[in-house]
Amino acid sequence: MTQLTQAQAGTLESNDIMITVVPNQAEKEVTIELQSLVLAQYGKQIRKVIADTVREQGVTALAVKAIDRGALDCTIRARTLTALSRAGVTLKEVHHGTEKDLTVYTGQ
Repeated sequence: MTQLTQAQAGTLESNDIMITVVPNQAEKEVTIELQSLVLAQYGKQIRKVIADTVREQGVTALAVKAIDRGALDCTIRARTLTALSRAGVTLKEVHHGTEKDLTVYTGQ
């Protein structure tokens, strides 16, 4: 795996989520810090979407900070993928157990 860097995607606007990823080589695990206006109702689902997305991309040592403002699952996944791409992860499209490289426009 290539050396990852800190990266961010998303905004703090309504119905969006800001995802910041930082390499976590010391702990060798994925940690998720979540702030959300709907934490009590949807915190578990938000964490699951982030964790599943990171796992699908094969990343095993990462700290994720998420500040949610009511984002839907598809937005959470898209922001997580964009942050991973900006951090240096070569994204894979995961579809029914097969993988292939995925090119994502990151606005850079």
